[in-house]
Amino acid sequence: MSPILTTVALYLIVGILGAGLGIGANRLLRRKALLAQATQAEGQTRQLTERAEREAENLLKEARLEAKDLLLQARAELEREQKEKGGELSALEKRLLQREENLERKTGALERRESETQRRETALAQRDEALAAKETVCAQAVKEHRQALERVAGLTVEEAKRQLQAEIESEARLEAAGVVKRIIDEAKEGAEREAREIIARSIQRVTRDYVSEATISVVPIPNDGMKGRIIGREGRNIRAIEAATGIDLIIDETPEAVVISGFDPLRREIAKISLERLMQDGRIHPTRIEEIVEKVKSDLDKLMVEEAEKVIYELGLSDFHPEIVKTLGRLKFRTSYGQNNLYHAREAAFICGIMASELGLDVRLAKRGALLHDIGKAVSHEEEGPHAMLGAEIAKRYGESTKVVNAIAAHHEQVEAICPETVLVASAEALSAARPGARREALESYVKRLEKLESLAVGLPGVQKAYAIQAGREIRVIVRQDEMNDADSSRMSRDLAKKIEQELTYPGQIKVTVIRESRFVDYAK
Repeated sequence: MSPILTTVALYLIVGILGAGLGIGANRLLRRKALLAQATQAEGQTRQLTERAEREAENLLKEARLEAKDLLLQARAELEREQKEKGGELSALEKRLLQREENLERKTGALERRESETQRRETALAQRDEALAAKETVCAQAVKEHRQALERVAGLTVEEAKRQLQAEIESEARLEAAGVVKRIIDEAKEGAEREAREIIARSIQRVTRDYVSEATISVVPIPNDGMKGRIIGREGRNIRAIEAATGIDLIIDETPEAVVISGFDPLRREIAKISLERLMQDGRIHPTRIEEIVEKVKSDLDKLMVEEAEKVIYELGLSDFHPEIVKTLGRLKFRTSYGQNNLYHAREAAFICGIMASELGLDVRLAKRGALLHDIGKAVSHEEEGPHAMLGAEIAKRYGESTKVVNAIAAHHEQVEAICPETVLVASAEALSAARPGARREALESYVKRLEKLESLAVGLPGVQKAYAIQAGREIRVIVRQDEMNDADSSRMSRDLAKKIEQELTYPGQIKVTVIRESRFVDYAK
């Protein structure tokens, strides 16, 4: 073996031995350290155990002391509660004893009252017996006294009762009539005063021109030579005009004028405008006449709608069905007692709106009802029935409200009013129709109406004379003083007013005045 290998082997052996020695020394040192740590841990454990034992003993002592304190407190609380309950029981026993004493006293008092009540009942029974005996005696005395009175008066009790009842009934009726008259007079005075103020304010704020229509229209012509052209050869032109328009043309000696006569204002207006256009055109022959008349009819239809829209705008209303506007416009050429119906409806709407405003009612509803109240007159010549009911049907058909329909139907009292605005519409219509100069009627019908008015009054019992005055707007009835008293006169005025409403047709209203006077005449000799 070479020296190098030997040397290497020695080094390896030495290294291995050194490593083994190091490992052994390390293990020995670690064991010693572990033993030291174990010894130290046992010491600490003993110290902790001793400390814990000491703390446990202290806690046990403290717990025992606290338990003793709690036991003492509980005993003291129990003793206190027992004392309180004992006091309450003592007070309860005292109250029970007092109640027993009170009950005993009350029982004694009740027994005494019961005995007193029995004694009083006995006394009352004795009194009742005595009173019954006295009543028997009194009844016998009254019977004998009544028999004696009947023999003296010559009347039985029933006859005397009937006579007394008749006298009392007569006096009661007289007093009741007087009271009714006084109440009605006071109510009328207050209502008339307020109504006059409202009506006066309403009329003062409405200033409208009256348009009274006649049955003729006059068309001026440029010269008398135009008359021949209007007549035409053998009268063919004038016959064509009359046939197309349904009116009469009167061509007489009146210079530079042709008279158009007819009761229908619309036809008169068509004839008037057609004649004026024919004269301007210069071509007057039957064919041209028919063309012009048809054109004028179409233009007048548009004019009527425009007039209706103008009135609706003036009143501040809106939302009318086109058919209602068209029908309303036809009133421009309808008249009632000579008064233009469209202008009458406009004036009534203004008056009704002002009165509704004064009374705090629905102004738009009042105006709407008053404007449409006579719309039935536009078709009254085409359909049968009262114009108020026809107008209500038209309004209902085209979507007007129930109150507006009622205002139209009730303005002549043919149906009952359902709202205050309906009454205002009737009042406004009467105001517009009754204002001086608003209407005029034929003399013959006027005279007949006055005669009928007076005959209604004269036909009543107790009437001496009756006079229609103020153009038939008032009737004064003079009654016989010896046949009627004041109460009967007041009742007659109401009955006559109702009779006039039922049997007479008239514009506006009629005032009924019943006069009863006393006259004492003597002569100095």
